[in-house]
Amino acid sequence: MNTLYPDINPYKQHQLAVDDVHTLHVEESGNAQGIPVLFVHGGPGGGTSHYHRCFFDPEKYRIILFDQRGCGQSTPHSELEGNTSQNLIADMEKIREHLQIDQWLLFGGSWGSTLSLLYAEQHPDRVLGLILRGIFLCREQDIRWFYQQGASAIFPDHWQDYAKVIPENEQNDMLSAYYQRLTSDNEIARMSAAKAWSVWEGRCSTLDPNHDVVDHFADPHVALAMARIEAHYFINQAFIEPDQILRDAHKIQHIPTTIVHGRYDMVCPVEQAFALYQALPQAELHIVRDAGHSAMEAGITDNLIKATNQFALSLA
Repeated sequence: MNTLYPDINPYKQHQLAVDDVHTLHVEESGNAQGIPVLFVHGGPGGGTSHYHRCFFDPEKYRIILFDQRGCGQSTPHSELEGNTSQNLIADMEKIREHLQIDQWLLFGGSWGSTLSLLYAEQHPDRVLGLILRGIFLCREQDIRWFYQQGASAIFPDHWQDYAKVIPENEQNDMLSAYYQRLTSDNEIARMSAAKAWSVWEGRCSTLDPNHDVVDHFADPHVALAMARIEAHYFINQAFIEPDQILRDAHKIQHIPTTIVHGRYDMVCPVEQAFALYQALPQAELHIVRDAGHSAMEAGITDNLIKATNQFALSLA
């Protein structure tokens, strides 16, 4: 079974101003002459971590990580102004142009799969291939499943902790109730809501309980950006049209695509991966029988690294 490559340090870091408000953290590691690959992190608002470099053979890949607007080492932290899907797509183009890359491979999980698909559908000529994990189509039913009714029936104990932040008379619209608190001027209410929102996601992300994952999601810096930015996107239907990703999938049917999804993914149920696969018949679909949503589950990691190794051979 494939495991992560050894940890490496970036050989170059950039602070890229993309407008008058936002400056993005961008880093490069691996082989400067290798195959360019962009790691597109989840959330939105999740940010990157050092281990995200380790899904790629550093001798074969020019590994590019960036923190999307408002999260990670990008500034200002948890900022919602100008934070939309179209702006993130434009940011990716600015990164590509800044790094003087003609075409690149995209590697994205969860919201990272959403953004990778949106970018590819808008700029298909710039994409060498797609490696997508934990598919999130960002449809109304996908958001409702996790934040209103669906996963709540699988994790009623964890849902209870998520719901108790919100008064009972507001629980018929949890997203709006959370958004109101996450954007309020009350710092205590804001942080309390952020932690509950983020911990709920962390607890549901793995098939077997994983305290390291939950602790990461509970970190105040991570939780505030993720909760605020996710709620901002989801209350605005991710700033895309209904069913836009599947509707426009014909634009990327020529792009080599590998889809990896856990059978027991409770954050983004596997139906989303199957719907994408039906829209992209050229894709490879790998349903991991003993995994949930997290890229750090052994079967998911194994399939992702198989995919990056296969692309390294086919794109060499």
